[in-house]
Amino acid sequence: MRFDTIIIGGGLAGLVCGIKLQKAGQKCAIVSAGQSAMHFSSGTFDLLGRLPDGTEVESPLEAMASLPAEHPYSVLGVEKVAEYAAQAKEFFAECGIKVNGDASRNSWRVTPTGERKAAWLTLGDFTPPASREEKIGNKALIINILGYLDFNTKFLADSFEKQGTECRIASIKLEEMERLRKNPSEMRSTNIARVMDRDGIWEKTADQIKTLIKGEDIVVLPAVFGLKDASVVEKLREAIGIKTMFVATMPPSVPGIRTQMTLKSEFEKAGGRFFLGDTVTESTADEKGQIRNISTVNFNDIRMEADNFVLATGSFFSKGLIATPDKIYEPVFGIDLTYNEGRENWFNTNFWKKQNYISFGARVDADLNASIDGNKISNLYAIGSVTGGTNALYEGCGGGVAIITALAAADRILEKK
Repeated sequence: MRFDTIIIGGGLAGLVCGIKLQKAGQKCAIVSAGQSAMHFSSGTFDLLGRLPDGTEVESPLEAMASLPAEHPYSVLGVEKVAEYAAQAKEFFAECGIKVNGDASRNSWRVTPTGERKAAWLTLGDFTPPASREEKIGNKALIINILGYLDFNTKFLADSFEKQGTECRIASIKLEEMERLRKNPSEMRSTNIARVMDRDGIWEKTADQIKTLIKGEDIVVLPAVFGLKDASVVEKLREAIGIKTMFVATMPPSVPGIRTQMTLKSEFEKAGGRFFLGDTVTESTADEKGQIRNISTVNFNDIRMEADNFVLATGSFFSKGLIATPDKIYEPVFGIDLTYNEGRENWFNTNFWKKQNYISFGARVDADLNASIDGNKISNLYAIGSVTGGTNALYEGCGGGVAIITALAAADRILEKK
């Protein structure tokens, strides 16, 4: 099989890169081993929430000048990051995904535990507070679905009350949920959302909610609506009749899964081939060191050839990086990585402290090309969380690194033409 570009990894970075390339006229394939990390998403994409020294960031683009040289944003340059950040909003809009936010100033998102964290782009489901201290309303009615355990109303109420919002907690009971409630493992966000997507169910939900409102100026609900179609969220807001705020739940994430499915559909509609449930087993390079083809579990002896290859396999969570007792390696191409020598320097025994291993990953140049044994591979690009130089969890920049590097790598490939 022959393609212009083969992308390994079907998460946020891989899909953004693939869509941009495919829409520009390339023939692309994405090889994806399984579930994307977007299934665990909070419904927002972060750009930069904190500097490596712990300083909180209000203006991400301004703060990037203080990042170390090995950070992906520094490697690309702040001007390029700003350019791609502006492109990102247009990109999602063209894919039919509504997002709000601006790279010049962080907004805030409410986590499932009620904390507020910096955010860049927020899906249309959510109404981000303008600041960490802003109260969401004077009186809030926090509503859960009876039997759903992944939405902690008490945590949210405690958090909102610290900002001065008076809170009341209530539950709704729908007979359509009774089958799910018989088995706690079935009472999950995605299963609830599938029920809510049926004709007439969200209307019944809105009717029940309206009967519970007693002078509140805002209703707070779990984000378990609109698995296939985000319009259900807007319809529910309109039907309830007062300000309605959706808060991310514990995983799996309904808005995250919907976003992943929408991007996958957009890639395939543009003509891309998406090979789900397949794993790359081997790669072949020519005498100049350029990657020429790969083999996968499902295609066995049938080689997949391309002019360019993009590595978007993620970090340890998705097995894009593998750790042994004495080393860390990248399993597909064996590219050069940056990581601390000595296993004792990989982690902090205090779970809540900054963990060094999260910053380990591919060593890339300004073109996002990876290297093998110190030799640049000009047709191999590394993007997203497989790249090193950034502690995405601590710095709050995982979504931004994925999107920005994906758009940048696509441009580098297209410039070759």
